[in-house]
Amino acid sequence: MNTPLFPGRWLGGTSLVLGPLALVTGVLLRAGHDFFFPEQLRAYADHPALMTAAYSCVLAGYVLSWPAIAVLAQRIGGSRPNLALWGGSLAIFGLFARTFHAGVDHLAFQLVADQGAAEATRSVADAYGAWHLMSALSVAIMAGWVVLAVGAFRSRTFGLVRAIALACMALMPLGVLKGTTLLSVVAAVGLVVALVPLGVRVLREGPRPRPGRLVAGASAMLLMVAGMAVVGALG
Repeated sequence: MNTPLFPGRWLGGTSLVLGPLALVTGVLLRAGHDFFFPEQLRAYADHPALMTAAYSCVLAGYVLSWPAIAVLAQRIGGSRPNLALWGGSLAIFGLFARTFHAGVDHLAFQLVADQGAAEATRSVADAYGAWHLMSALSVAIMAGWVVLAVGAFRSRTFGLVRAIALACMALMPLGVLKGTTLLSVVAAVGLVVALVPLGVRVLREGPRPRPGRLVAGASAMLLMVAGMAVVGALG
């Protein structure tokens, strides 16, 4: 099956590979500390570079996953359109909520840098559990992956093992400043098992680009990302 125009073969296939790999890298980097927020803040105070890298990789994994979900939903939709619609929508809305949580994580870590771990822990504890709009998407965070897994199996996009691996993403702890647990590792590894082979297949579909065009495209992408990073740093 050819990948539709959007997100396309290259963006879709690349995100199917890099999204899960970034997520599992981040999950493993922040392992070894209690998953609840006081220990996560103390871990940042003791190992700021490591924890910044870990949480950045997790965030990158979630952000990169939306084109992957789009490709998977489109493939499911060929025979199971309702499951594709609901699974894809819930999973992507769940990624919005995960990204919101990552923003709160970043702010909390800056409090540690500015005020110390003890004061930051008190501030976070005072505000922890406060309602926000993204609270309504907590069910979507978990349910989207399960619906997608059912759709992938019933549409024969995935076999039983990879469908179960995809559904394991529902085990990933949700909320602010959640570290790594055994369930986190199972969820992230499951995403790799489910999506990376599909990404390789998508990237191999269609003609191979000429080397010169591939180098030019990759260079343009790197320059664009670097330029956006500079502009973002300048505010």
